[in-house]
Amino acid sequence: MLNLQGKHFLKLLDFTPDEIAGLLDLASTLKAQKKAHIPHRMHEGKHVALIFEKTSTRTRCAFEVAAADLGMHSTYLDPSASQLGKKESIADTARVLGRMFDGIEYRGFGQENVDALAKYSGVPVWNGLTNEFHPTQILADFLTIQEHFGHLKGIKLVYCGDARYNMGNSLMVGCAKMGMHFVACAPEKYFPDPALVQTCVKIAATTGATLTFETDPYKAVSGADVIYTDVWVSMGEPEEVWAERIHDLLPYQVNQSLMDAAGPQCRFMHCLPAFHDLGTTTGVKIREKYGLDAMEVTDDVFESPASIVFDEAENRLHTIKAVMAATLPLE
Repeated sequence: MLNLQGKHFLKLLDFTPDEIAGLLDLASTLKAQKKAHIPHRMHEGKHVALIFEKTSTRTRCAFEVAAADLGMHSTYLDPSASQLGKKESIADTARVLGRMFDGIEYRGFGQENVDALAKYSGVPVWNGLTNEFHPTQILADFLTIQEHFGHLKGIKLVYCGDARYNMGNSLMVGCAKMGMHFVACAPEKYFPDPALVQTCVKIAATTGATLTFETDPYKAVSGADVIYTDVWVSMGEPEEVWAERIHDLLPYQVNQSLMDAAGPQCRFMHCLPAFHDLGTTTGVKIREKYGLDAMEVTDDVFESPASIVFDEAENRLHTIKAVMAATLPLE
């Protein structure tokens, strides 16, 4: 029985494998209800605050639609709409918002910010992304993998690229929790934090998961069920780091040759947005400066039948809805 009422959703390390599986099951149920046009307004009349210090398409839309589907009103606070950490401390802001809202989502910078909101607000707080973790994305990823493969345990997921930040960290944690085989494929200096690796090694010992760190992309992807990548420069980083990242990570670009090396069973995933063509101003600038038509993934892979990125994007809605539905008190 899933009982998470009143609990914060800050990182997957805080949840047991059974609780994560329960959230995925709830997301699947809520998804089926939405497809069948069955109302599920279980939190009618509640109000949630959505704090975005970093802008977003999928996370914002998923939280707003999910809140509406659950019968709630959402208030969006963009980077200029609150004094969080500027003219008012996070602790003070949390105590104000906690008296007006039933739950708070935070998407921004350090994990310490969302932790402080959780400590002082008195209501459930949900991590929409920090520099260190992105747990709602991992739930969407795992629901998608479960839908395509029928299970999570034993799935081999290879993350190609910069594995030092929120996506590499969170995928490693999630795979360790759910008994999956996680491979970080990157130059050594782009491997996850050793302390977090050791934490995940201990978790993996109890779930049957494996953690591998490999610099050779073709060796890494052999037999992979999923190849996953993300943009090479994270939100908030200066443009000047592009040259270094392109130099270091171009050998880890997900192209058709790498997919072929994995095998026909392999699916491609990306948390989006992706620089796979020249359809963005950043993509055009990269082409002009570095002569590349694509960066972390080529367009033929992104648009191929093996790509399940839009299933993954849709599932942000259903998994975020499950998190809010499960953690908000029902009274």
